[in-house]
Amino acid sequence: MWIQREVTLEARPRGFHLVTREIEEAVPELRDLRVGMVHVFIRHTSASLTLNENASPDVRRDFESWSNEAVPEAAPYWTHTVEGADDMPGHVKASLFGPSVTIPVADGHLALGTWQGIYLCEHRDRGGSRSLVVTAWGEH
Repeated sequence: MWIQREVTLEARPRGFHLVTREIEEAVPELRDLRVGMVHVFIRHTSASLTLNENASPDVRRDFESWSNEAVPEAAPYWTHTVEGADDMPGHVKASLFGPSVTIPVADGHLALGTWQGIYLCEHRDRGGSRSLVVTAWGEH
């Protein structure tokens, strides 16, 4: 069985946002998979996806703080600046975190660890809505 959906996430402010539930709700056929995989891909160059702590909002804030320190907006070496001060840093952050996550499916559920969740990493001040392609495959 193969499933593929385009999922649109509402616009969010810059930061790291849990989107696990939105993805699960957008692809209800996951519940039909006994064993399988799901691949989630973001179709943007200034936002990314990662998998991490799903309980403490401090972790998401710390990710944002670290990424802003590691990839500063006001760096004198940026030459791609036409689209705003947050654009080129957004591209670099998106490459560092990556465009996708792949997660096993077991008995109709994402086989995440107890404290794991999927983050939308929004690297722009006003990135707008974000488009994901969610592909799942497996056996009933």
